[in-house]
Amino acid sequence: MPGMSSFDQSTWRLILSPPADGATNMAIDEAMLEAVSEGSMPSTLRLYAWEPACLSLGYAQASSEVDAERLTGHGWSIVRRPTGGRAILHIDELTYAIAAPTSDPRVEGGVLASYRRLSAGLLAGLRQLGLAPEVRDAEPVGDDERADPVCFEVPSAYEITVDGLKLVGSAQLRRQGGVLQHGSLPLIGDIGRICTVLDFPDEATRRLRIERLRSRAATAEGLLGRPVAWAEAAQAIQAGFSEALGLRFDQRDLSRDEARRADQLRQDRYAHPDWTRRS
Repeated sequence: MPGMSSFDQSTWRLILSPPADGATNMAIDEAMLEAVSEGSMPSTLRLYAWEPACLSLGYAQASSEVDAERLTGHGWSIVRRPTGGRAILHIDELTYAIAAPTSDPRVEGGVLASYRRLSAGLLAGLRQLGLAPEVRDAEPVGDDERADPVCFEVPSAYEITVDGLKLVGSAQLRRQGGVLQHGSLPLIGDIGRICTVLDFPDEATRRLRIERLRSRAATAEGLLGRPVAWAEAAQAIQAGFSEALGLRFDQRDLSRDEARRADQLRQDRYAHPDWTRRS
């Protein structure tokens, strides 16, 4: 039957988190990965938002690509992700995170194989919103794009697009028998806002990069012609993963141990300037 999953039905934990600052969000994702990897928690889908708005850098991205004065002027924070990739401005969006052991058939194999499997859940969720998404193989990337600081401007393998515009940016980390994949679904607002807090040689270049980004990426609102609330998007993504991956969800919170570990990771890593400002 069309739309039915080929996986045996499984129950995953679902966490619907209240909005949190960037350091807290990244610490929770990593604590979740550790708990799932060691087998103390089941595979988990977490849906969350950011408050205040936050610029996240990829694991190896140079912090010099950020205009710190402009970032402060906007009242936005900054964090470095445990996953790779380039900068993302987390504002007016839904973020998803999946943590699963590598033994889970939905994430087994290599990064690209598991990414394609998990993308099926995202595609089904976007269809729930009324969109017509597709997974498109990336085109060859030139040297100028490899050096680009903006995630949503650079083609990635099997990116999710609608009408040729990139809509979902995701990244994956594999560590000690576990997989963490998290990604960003911009809901409303100007997709070009990120360029206002990155470092460019002059304002003319900044304006050009804003326009280029607007021509390559989009928000759900821009594609649907109506605002999309976080709760609507969360319900759609949850339904999409359930349909495409054969999942039932048990809505729960972080365990006490995960919450304690997240607090430790936040203090020692994600809120620490040595972690964020390195490279």
